[in-house]
Amino acid sequence: MSRAFTREDDARDPVIPRPLSPLLPGTRNYLTASGAERLRRELTHLLEQARPRLVARAAEGAKSGADAGEELATVENRIAGLQHCLSTAQVSYPPPPPHEVVRFGATVTVRDPGGTETTYRIVGADETEPEKNAISWQSPLARALLNAHLGAEVSFHSPSGPQRLRIAAIGYE
Repeated sequence: MSRAFTREDDARDPVIPRPLSPLLPGTRNYLTASGAERLRRELTHLLEQARPRLVARAAEGAKSGADAGEELATVENRIAGLQHCLSTAQVSYPPPPPHEVVRFGATVTVRDPGGTETTYRIVGADETEPEKNAISWQSPLARALLNAHLGAEVSFHSPSGPQRLRIAAIGYE
């Protein structure tokens, strides 16, 4: 069918808003202090720089026929998500030393039975970065590590099957 017989609005895919938070209703929205600060900086950047630039571009585009509306909608969605996250956040600060028990916000080095060490940081659901080993406190690994002591062995079920890890080090920012 020719595009001549469709409304211009029909030709675009709608922007599907992403959920405001990956948390289930009623779950506490924990954030580390550094994570909360990083999200505040992102929100400030979007409000003070990105949104005004896109609004101006959308206004220019309306005159020239170009469209920045989808990008603006994506930014507006991210702003709403950040505002919701920060308004419901419970910021958690590191416990005082000694750091012999894994708590929220801990950086934990674990050793597998083969001797390979990996370091994870237990963070809030809105600040996870799997590529940096920042894992949600709700993940199976974090749940196994939380409240465990230095030197303890923990078991958990990963996608590849049951795993056993020994806690080699615990630290906090």
